[in-house]
Amino acid sequence: MVKRLTWVLFPLISFFLIGPLVADAPADPTRKISQEELAPISKLVDQAIRTRKIPGAVILIGNQGKVVYRRAFGHRTLEPKKSPMTVDTLFDVASLTKVIATTTALLQLLEGGKAALNDPVAKYWPEFGENGKAGVRLQDLLTHYSGLRSGLDLKPSWSGYETALKKIEEERLISSPGAYFVYSDINFLILGELVRRLSGQSLEAYCGEHVFKPLGMKDTCFNPSPLLFDRIAPARKDSLGEVHDPTAHRMGGIAGHAGLFSTADDLSIFAQMLLDGGKGKNGQILSQAIVEKMTLPQSPSGKMPLRGLGWDLGPPLASNRDILFPAGSYGHKGFTGAMIWIDPVSQTYVIILSNRLHPRGNGNAQTLRDEIVSLVSDAVGPVSGKQAVAMRPSLEDFYKEHKNEGGNLKTGIDVLAARKFAPLVGLRVGLITNHGGLDSAGRRTIDLLSKAPGVKLVAVFSPEHGLSGTKEGKIASTRDISTGLPVYSLYGDVKRPKETMLRDLDALVFDIQDAGARFFTYVTTMAYAMEAAAKKEIPFYVLDRPNPITGLLVQGPIMEKEWISFTGYYPLPVRHGMTVGELAGMFNVENRIGAKLRVVTMESYRRSDWYDETGLRWVAPSPNLRTITEAVLYPGVAMVEGANVSVGRGTNSPFELFGAPWIEASELTTYLNNRNIQGVRFMPVDFTPKSGTFENRLCHGVQTILVDRQVLDSPALGVEIISALHQLYPKDFQLDKTLGLIGSREVLSSIREGHDPNSIRQKWQGPLEEFGKLRSKYLLY
Repeated sequence: MVKRLTWVLFPLISFFLIGPLVADAPADPTRKISQEELAPISKLVDQAIRTRKIPGAVILIGNQGKVVYRRAFGHRTLEPKKSPMTVDTLFDVASLTKVIATTTALLQLLEGGKAALNDPVAKYWPEFGENGKAGVRLQDLLTHYSGLRSGLDLKPSWSGYETALKKIEEERLISSPGAYFVYSDINFLILGELVRRLSGQSLEAYCGEHVFKPLGMKDTCFNPSPLLFDRIAPARKDSLGEVHDPTAHRMGGIAGHAGLFSTADDLSIFAQMLLDGGKGKNGQILSQAIVEKMTLPQSPSGKMPLRGLGWDLGPPLASNRDILFPAGSYGHKGFTGAMIWIDPVSQTYVIILSNRLHPRGNGNAQTLRDEIVSLVSDAVGPVSGKQAVAMRPSLEDFYKEHKNEGGNLKTGIDVLAARKFAPLVGLRVGLITNHGGLDSAGRRTIDLLSKAPGVKLVAVFSPEHGLSGTKEGKIASTRDISTGLPVYSLYGDVKRPKETMLRDLDALVFDIQDAGARFFTYVTTMAYAMEAAAKKEIPFYVLDRPNPITGLLVQGPIMEKEWISFTGYYPLPVRHGMTVGELAGMFNVENRIGAKLRVVTMESYRRSDWYDETGLRWVAPSPNLRTITEAVLYPGVAMVEGANVSVGRGTNSPFELFGAPWIEASELTTYLNNRNIQGVRFMPVDFTPKSGTFENRLCHGVQTILVDRQVLDSPALGVEIISALHQLYPKDFQLDKTLGLIGSREVLSSIREGHDPNSIRQKWQGPLEEFGKLRSKYLLY
């Protein structure tokens, strides 16, 4: 279970569509789930209540057309008096409004010919097209690739539906439509208004007449009647029956992104309608074709995360879901603690409704939701790719199109060896490498070059952490035991190859595995060596290797030029999404190095692949990046390490932990979990690092649990962590010392001034788009 909780959604790893994924006989996904298999749910919910994560919850699970679990737990209210939770309790379902109401209504109107997915919003709302938004389409809004930021400003104070529309018209894009995923309430505010313009009815009236009433969802509504107040689980502190979301509240309780109230029973009716191909008890609500379209990926090609129309996508509910392709099931979560997840493969749905915000606004339902999904997946059993397609034929074409051919990757040294080292024959060669310089069979590049016919390997150069990749601090020059060759350290008193080191060389070769983050020093070593080679006018060869955290995602603030240093050779974003060969090309031209650069490119490399999808064996690129998980978290957690915070160096989990003696672990954990940072969750932890910051001192802090690497914006996580530490511990935390790794005075100033990290992240999207244009000139794959 721990493995699945660490990786519960969207792992894009090898998926063999033609044969089964499980060696043992896979379970039949049509098998029925028994109540006995779901019995442990009560312990999970009781534990969440005992630890004050939630006051109560209603859990409802359907399987094979029947409700197999339906139970209320705990209390609906604790203040001003206690009242027990009941199965017919109404909950503020928050962002479930997006898919239950707004998406359904809009797709009905599209099926009726009122509009088309590719239509620009401005076609139906001309004023929206102002301020550069004319190109935003309905599909961009539904998939959260519109280029709009996450939410409307709430300051200065405002109120009224028409005021919200005016503010939307005044919004400007933070990136081009289709460029980046930004989960945005503004997108669905717009869609809610489009329902009104296309139908002539308010979103509330339209959904009541065309969705809720035909389905028999008798308790689902906006702005519930006072007659229902005694059944409502309160979300707002100041009033009962009013929506918690501040924007929806200011708009009068009716908005496309939030405002809906519902019960578990009503949501089960809706879920079954989707499993039945859009058919409700009183007829067809949506066509089967539009249900399939809305629940398969509709986001821009090559972009992550994959999104349906309104819906979040995930692998089928199965005990081996962590190795299934990230399409097959779908769902959505709500800020108040709600979740609905629907799996056509096993004909199962899971509904979790909790009142986590009552009474203090600081509960957390995320762990409970993950645990219940994991338990239901165990009950379903393993599923193969063949079974998934058999149960949901609409997946077949999509799976074939996105079939992962991982395992065939050849790195630069593999390709060079296959060419019998032809470019280097007759040359005296210097090799810049370390322990990670291996071919796909695990042989050292040093040994391959030293034995290559016609090639004379003269010297070896090592970067930070030395040839073994295990050392810390300054590294002395030495000799390679196997070949007897001199190994010149480029991480000691000398960081650039000296003229004397290059005197007998005809070429320099670079073969080192990078980590994919701007401040990882190996690429600076490469650039310094390129400069030295250019001065001597000798060719510089880069044996390319994959970006371990994908060559697709580009994230974080771009370093300002004044912060150029050994931990930042060039103004890159924190996560650059480039290979070392591509970076070499960019550095050579943009920094006017003028090296005689030759990149030996990889074969069968896919930019979307994580390192564990390439078929290559993981070799820790440095002593504190021991796993791919640590590499994924590194661009974010490392941003804080210039300050007085341990990031877990000297522990068994570097970059999965951070803390300090002056941190209150539970307080910081609660703060960060309440931020709802996509892709991660947090647990309190105490640890004593054996080296690094606070060596041998007890630190209190947080363990970061990676839930979904596809949606994690790791540099944004770094800003969230730094902002949290500054907000909670302004007298203890050395904020200014984070500037070197953040690389941007503007970002640091925004953190100091208390700006929301989401708004800080939005500000760097424009510069990221400009960097993307420059980056595209140097991409090799």
